[in-house]
Amino acid sequence: MAGNLVIVLGDQLDRASAAFDGFRQGHDRVWMAEVAEESTQVWTHKARITVFLAAMRHFRDRLQAEQIEVDYRELAPQSEPLEPRSLAEALLASLAASGRAGCPPERLILVEPGEWRVWQSLEAAAREAGIPLEVRPDRHFFTTRDEFAAHARGRKQLRLEYFYRPLRERFGVLMDDGEPAGGQWNYDAENRGAFPKTGPDSLPAPRRFEPDAVTRATIDLVNVRFATHPGSLDAFDWPVTPDQARLALEDFLVHRLGQFGRYQDAIWTGEPWLYHSRLSQAMNMKLLDPRDVVAGAEQAWRKGLVPLEAAEGFIRQVLGWREYVRGVYWQFMPEYASRNGLAADRPLPNFYWTAATEMNCLKDALSQTLRYGYAHHIQRLMVTGLFAMLAGVRPDEVHRWYLAVYVDAVEWVELPNTLGMSQFADGGVMASKPYCATGAYIERMSNACKGCRYKPKVASGPDACPFTTLYWDFLARHEKLLRKNPRMTMQLKNLDRKQADELRGIRRQADAFRDGLS
Repeated sequence: MAGNLVIVLGDQLDRASAAFDGFRQGHDRVWMAEVAEESTQVWTHKARITVFLAAMRHFRDRLQAEQIEVDYRELAPQSEPLEPRSLAEALLASLAASGRAGCPPERLILVEPGEWRVWQSLEAAAREAGIPLEVRPDRHFFTTRDEFAAHARGRKQLRLEYFYRPLRERFGVLMDDGEPAGGQWNYDAENRGAFPKTGPDSLPAPRRFEPDAVTRATIDLVNVRFATHPGSLDAFDWPVTPDQARLALEDFLVHRLGQFGRYQDAIWTGEPWLYHSRLSQAMNMKLLDPRDVVAGAEQAWRKGLVPLEAAEGFIRQVLGWREYVRGVYWQFMPEYASRNGLAADRPLPNFYWTAATEMNCLKDALSQTLRYGYAHHIQRLMVTGLFAMLAGVRPDEVHRWYLAVYVDAVEWVELPNTLGMSQFADGGVMASKPYCATGAYIERMSNACKGCRYKPKVASGPDACPFTTLYWDFLARHEKLLRKNPRMTMQLKNLDRKQADELRGIRRQADAFRDGLS
């Protein structure tokens, strides 16, 4: 009988993980596997595949340098007939091989996976193999699943603010003598700025990480094995080791955090990064501890290097939103994934995979997504997500697209953000109202409407902005449901001012536009 087999998944690349508690070097082993299913269960962007595989290979090499035995399965450049297709198949094959060799593991050790599908499949594989599986808490997060469940118990509504404030107090983040720093909890009002007409000034480019030999080999594999998948690897520069992730954090804190708060909701065409951190990918793969991220942002403010609203706005995303989203995911899965509160029934437009659209804002957001595997949060919420919701796209298709195309996408964080926040398909669990707006919002927050053939304030006719046409149609189609929501009162009053003939024309144009998308 061999020692324990520690399973390490592609989003668990943390040497301080609970999986290694009590690890007996020379007795226990680590198991890792690259399998096709993790890149094909959604049509995954080449950059997303590469960032996971490259980081996994670097982590393997680090463990082996510590003289830790790693059972690692690499994907071949071409699919092989007997190749395990899934993590469960690969694990069962490894367990069968160790059994034939007379050294099956005493037990399997796994930290809580970040996806329901993966957790269920690995539990089933362990049962089939007849080997005990020990699942350990993921202490990468500030909070546990049980703590969120206790927070949610008995509440009619879940809202971030009531979850975030106690965490600030509990962990002493941005607190002075028991009170929130600066005298208030929330600085959202200061964090909604748009760029002047001349655009952002002195934009510092994020630190790049040139691929080393391990990453270059991974890029070569992905370009061959997944050649038909979307995206490009020409500009691949994501951090794939903890050292690189820490350098990325330092770069953000010094060069971009100071302007992040004010301009976090702004868009500028041709500028994918702006003042955003690019750290979600490293945190979600456990290359970077969120405690270090939060502490770094607070320290930057306390040293007078950044304004309080910038530090608080960023910390809210990490300590607040990130923890909250994870709690929602595990509180309501697996039923949550099938929710469709607005009964949306349209297919995802093909231009989401090609960026071939005349709408400038969408073309820009989709083009950079396909190039880098990245778009910042307001592009996801108020451009690609907004359009899909207004057009009535099935939320499961929107979810699968987001999971496929973004390098930071792990289902625990992607699904609630997409299904709940972006598509309002979860019945209001994540958001207190649908985030719906006309093209005028995009015009106010970006330069995308300049030169676009559509007019953001026009709702019908040949020059009408599809966002604006679909917005009024969205309100009319869901009027009965939305009238129950007090936060939609003002928008529905504006709908009431529309003349019947005007509204009928808008709805005919919206129907024709949606039919054209299909």
